[in-house]
Amino acid sequence: MNERILVIDDDRELCELVKEYIEPEGFSVETVHEGPAGVDRATSGEHACVILDVMLPGLGGFEVLRRTRAASSVPIIMLTARGSDLDRIMGLEIGADDYLPKPFNPRELVARIRAIIRRTQSSAPKPVEPVVPREVVAVDDVSIDLGARTVTRAGNAIELTGAEFETLLTLLRSPGRVVTREALVKSALGRKLTPYDRSIDMHVSNVRRKLGPHPSGMDRIKTMRGVGYVYTRRAEAG
Repeated sequence: MNERILVIDDDRELCELVKEYIEPEGFSVETVHEGPAGVDRATSGEHACVILDVMLPGLGGFEVLRRTRAASSVPIIMLTARGSDLDRIMGLEIGADDYLPKPFNPRELVARIRAIIRRTQSSAPKPVEPVVPREVVAVDDVSIDLGARTVTRAGNAIELTGAEFETLLTLLRSPGRVVTREALVKSALGRKLTPYDRSIDMHVSNVRRKLGPHPSGMDRIKTMRGVGYVYTRRAEAG
């Protein structure tokens, strides 16, 4: 069965171009051209991925993203104006999984869709039989239950997007060691790092903000400029 992709963009010509490139790759494409209708379809649970433009009539793309995220964890790729760092930052902070600047290479869009669907499917909770023990990854007071796809800090639930969850999981699996940006993008986003791509940096920033600092006040995630990131243990932070 073909994966269904929802494209929310008021540029009908672009939507047709996207369909021409995506459908031969084995996807079925539905297009919506206004914000309110986009929210209705994006939260329907019928799509494997949503392609969302920032500029939309009726309801802006960021508000569509915000309302969709409040009701659904469907993967969302934002389309932003080339060079608009503010749009990219806002989209990722609200909960977008990835972004592409316009104009974009249709092949790159297909690659991003495949990566995001592959990551989503591979990380989806599997049916767990009673005899199978829970798989938990924990460092100090932060714990990830892989089966339930939940994150807690000192017993309190922390809400993360799919990309943020995978980012934190990758870092927690190598505490005290540097995880390069290239490795983090491959593991967390399921694709290669591209030039001028800052999406993983925003995901790390969101995770850092949501977790808060160690009780000592030091950051849980340290930036190693030009290299990557390190998840620090409590003793290291102290």
